[in-house]
Amino acid sequence: MARNLDWDTLISSHAPAALIEAAIDGPVSTTDGLEVLAPVVSQEVWAAGVTYYRSRDARIEESQGNGAHTFYDYVYRSERPELFFKATGRRVVGPNSGVRIRSDAKWSVPEPELTLVINPAGMIIGYTVGNDMSARDIEGENPLFLPQAKIYDGSCALGPCILLRSEPLPDGTKITMTIERGEKCVFAESTTLAELKRSPTKLVEYLFRDNSFPQGVFLMTGTGIVPNEGFTLQCSDMISIQIDEVGILKNYVK
Repeated sequence: MARNLDWDTLISSHAPAALIEAAIDGPVSTTDGLEVLAPVVSQEVWAAGVTYYRSRDARIEESQGNGAHTFYDYVYRSERPELFFKATGRRVVGPNSGVRIRSDAKWSVPEPELTLVINPAGMIIGYTVGNDMSARDIEGENPLFLPQAKIYDGSCALGPCILLRSEPLPDGTKITMTIERGEKCVFAESTTLAELKRSPTKLVEYLFRDNSFPQGVFLMTGTGIVPNEGFTLQCSDMISIQIDEVGILKNYVK
C-alpha cells in the first residue's frame, strides 16, 4: 500500500509507520548513477535564528555598524525564538546540486543546521541535514533586510535522506561543516547539539502557534557554525555538512 502513497501524503501521516513501511519497501542498495532529490514537495521550510551562542556573536559582529547588534543578544535571551520563513519546495535543492549566492551580495556563507521533519499535527517524525545559505552583508546592513538575505532561488538545501525517529537526537550529536576550494580545504569546524539553546520541541511549539501546515513542514534549528568575517563563498566551492546518524549533505556553489 505504501507504494501508492505520494510524498505529501507520507509526510502528512500522523504516525511515522507509513514512512517506515515505504522506506523498507523495495530497498535501493546504492544511489550511484541516480539523482537524489530534496525530500520536499509541498512542504514549507522555516528556520530558527540565534539558537546557538556562536550565531548570536556572528549576528552582533555583522550588525555593529547600524546599531542593531543589541537586537540579537535580546533574541538569544528571550523566551520567544526568532522564527522566519525560509523556502518553498521549488526553491530547495537536493544533494550534489548547486546552491546559489545572491548576485547583489558580497559576503555569503553556508549555515549547517539540523532540520526537523514535522507532520501536520506538530509531531517531529524525523530529521534531515539543512544548509541555510545566507548573505551576511545584506542581513547585517539592517535586520529588516533578513528576508532578502535568506530567501531566494537556491538558498536552501536539504538531504541526503530523512532519519525516521520520533525521539530526540542525543546532545552529543556532532555537526561538522567543511568547505573545499579546488583541492584545498578552506574551512572546517564542528559543534554539537549540546550547544543548541532552545529545544526542538519548544521551537516546534512556537512554530505551530496560530499556524497550520496541512502537508507538514521542515524547520531548520539554527547554526552553531559560522565562518569568520573575511570568508565568503565563491563559485565552485564544495560544501559538505555531516550530522551524526543522519548523513552528509554535499552541494557546490553555482
